[in-house]
Amino acid sequence: MTNPILWLILTLLDIYFYIILAMVIMSWLVAFNIINLGNPFVRQVAYALRRLTEPLLAPIRSILPDLGGIDVSPIILLIGLQFVRYLVVYAYFTLL
Repeated sequence: MTNPILWLILTLLDIYFYIILAMVIMSWLVAFNIINLGNPFVRQVAYALRRLTEPLLAPIRSILPDLGGIDVSPIILLIGLQFVRYLVVYAYFTLL
């Protein structure tokens, strides 16, 4: 039987992981003119994704050097989220 608190934490981390992936895919689709931010629905989704991800991506971007237009901050955040996920599971099972 699993702990409901552990389940909730891992589920929230997984949801945020997919929100970051959606933001990255959305930025690619906008950059390659596959979708247009002139569409109100697309603009609203992009705004929501940006508002959800920017609080964690902005500090990472401020630390990283300029890579000439390549934004690797989502990759670092995804790796960090996976690290936190494994850290939570490890801490739970070692404290058991």
